[in-house]
Amino acid sequence: MDQKIRIGAVSYLNTKPLLYGIERAPIRKDIQLIIDYPASIAAMLLKDEIDMGLVPVAIIPFLKESYINGQYCIGSDGDVASVCIFSETPIEKVEKVLLDYQSRTSVRLARILLKEYWKSGAQLVDAGKDFREDIKGTTAGVVIGDRALEQRRISPYIYDLAGSWKAFTGLPFVFAAWISNKPIDPNFIAAFDEANAQGIAHIEEVLAENPYSIFPLRDYYTKHLNYQLDSLKRKGLERFLQYLASPVVHPA
Repeated sequence: MDQKIRIGAVSYLNTKPLLYGIERAPIRKDIQLIIDYPASIAAMLLKDEIDMGLVPVAIIPFLKESYINGQYCIGSDGDVASVCIFSETPIEKVEKVLLDYQSRTSVRLARILLKEYWKSGAQLVDAGKDFREDIKGTTAGVVIGDRALEQRRISPYIYDLAGSWKAFTGLPFVFAAWISNKPIDPNFIAAFDEANAQGIAHIEEVLAENPYSIFPLRDYYTKHLNYQLDSLKRKGLERFLQYLASPVVHPA
């Protein structure tokens, strides 16, 4: 290829299997890879600083053009473990919810579930970088990614957003997909899919490269996360985008 395709991916543990395959695939030489947290990668796609990214799906309505590429995603068909509302009190007693700045999708999902599923009237507040220390009393917080796995050891009440979405809709949830702001060469996407597949096929090697004592990663990768962007996940994604288009969810 004459010009490298600029690819953005998130820096959390949940992407390690996909990145394992990408880093070792022949197509790696055709990629300029950028790693950051989800909202940052999404902003790069909006600004056309990357061509395709593993970005929060809530960015789709904000793109002039959007294309969901390939057969892989960050999804879950039940409890995902790493995207939750944490609190010291039951959800019905929560008065304020701090919203994690790192992911647009998780915040939107929390807004939908709080209003439609839990029927909560809690105040929703955009949070800064050190907000976890403020999760106390009747103030809860949406925490995502590796920090959520840490928070599981701290907060007595954990409300898994993917599991709650499944209970609410009967559908799995897609947090992030390989989304581009322009058409990408189908031959590249086919090779890119194969790289993703190879990573998922080598979970044991991924585990060996990423020792982690906070949460059992084998369970995380094989029981909580589901990387296949299948028809049911696409239905879940379509339902989520329908909620985003309704007046139920005010933009964060």
